[in-house]
Amino acid sequence: MNAPVKPPHADVEIVTLGCRLNAYESEAMRALAGEAQLANAVIVNTCAVTGEAVRQARQAIRRARRERPDAEIIVTGCAAQIDPQSFAAMPEVSRVLGNAEKMRAGSFGQGERVAVSDIMMVRETASHLIDGFSERTRAYVQVQNGCDHRCTFCIIPYGRGNSRSAPAGDVVEQVRRLAANGVPEVVLTGVDLTSWGADLPGQPHLGSLVARILKLVPELPMLRLSSLDAIEMDTQLFELVTQHDRVAPYLHLSLQHGDDLILKRMKRRHARAEAIALCERLKSARPEIALGADLIAGFPTETEEHFANLLSLIDACGLAYVHAFPFSPREGTPAARMPQVARQTVKARAARLRDAGSRALARHLDAWVGREAVAIIEREGFARLPDFTPVRVECAASGFQRLRFAAHDGVSLIGAPV
Repeated sequence: MNAPVKPPHADVEIVTLGCRLNAYESEAMRALAGEAQLANAVIVNTCAVTGEAVRQARQAIRRARRERPDAEIIVTGCAAQIDPQSFAAMPEVSRVLGNAEKMRAGSFGQGERVAVSDIMMVRETASHLIDGFSERTRAYVQVQNGCDHRCTFCIIPYGRGNSRSAPAGDVVEQVRRLAANGVPEVVLTGVDLTSWGADLPGQPHLGSLVARILKLVPELPMLRLSSLDAIEMDTQLFELVTQHDRVAPYLHLSLQHGDDLILKRMKRRHARAEAIALCERLKSARPEIALGADLIAGFPTETEEHFANLLSLIDACGLAYVHAFPFSPREGTPAARMPQVARQTVKARAARLRDAGSRALARHLDAWVGREAVAIIEREGFARLPDFTPVRVECAASGFQRLRFAAHDGVSLIGAPV
């Protein structure tokens, strides 16, 4: 068990970009920075999932330097891991740390200006025990890191390394600590969450981990899962997601596209019909479940017919939430060498995909109007339902609150305490 550490100095700021795993690791870095007695610094935890994410990382670094001209600017995360020298060349940057280095307290003391090791050599997922999160209503627990798959568009394995799992006992202890400190909702997160356990003795599936948490931490009100690969959902996990009321009725699926040829060129491992069948099974077994998905518009060789199959997947799967991405070629990936769709067409299709996603969300919100439900008040004026529906609410309470929904604004429900 990790020894308690002092909180980091108040003048250490962490800027988190990208995924929920980064959010978890940023929280771990707060403790590590405190252990190292880091002072007067800004840590920028970058994302590399798209070219736009890298651009935003550079913007955040320049902003940090403008706002904190005397601070040490430490850049880490996936973009820094993949291309450390380009960040080291920025005049605003003091130091660059790799994804392995950022999880070690010693890295935050004085050291090399660029400390980035070969991420493919990392074999373990460090278990950093966190007592709470700066966001008090939701905490993220890293159960897995890295990815063994090589989707043709994805650069992330080169930032995260190969798949590796946190031992179940460490995960349960982490969740128990958070629940004991009053965190009402824990999110299990990883780069390829459904691959958890493949490298552990006996090769357990994610469903067994979820079952263990639910059994051994009965005081935890709500357990949520981050993005899942649709093809890897084991039978036990399906049963728990659809039958256990302490598992949030929301899943975010890594679908990426709705056309079989494009899915094949992406090197995805599911077909369109399999994605639709899973969504139908989920909704049949638990009608209140809401589904979200990552979808990419403008993948190389995508025609209007292919794109039409992508758009129609939203309705076919009954999605409520769509994370729409324009395809962004990443140097070093096979998709970057494929025949590209014109950028103007990519942007236009992404806009159409976002519009379709907005209509799907509006339909989901329509179904809630006139009803009541218990929500978690996340901050003043904002709450979420268990199915992840956002709610605008004037409520001084914290924690769980029963709300009634009179209307919505196309993005959030408008609720009031019952």
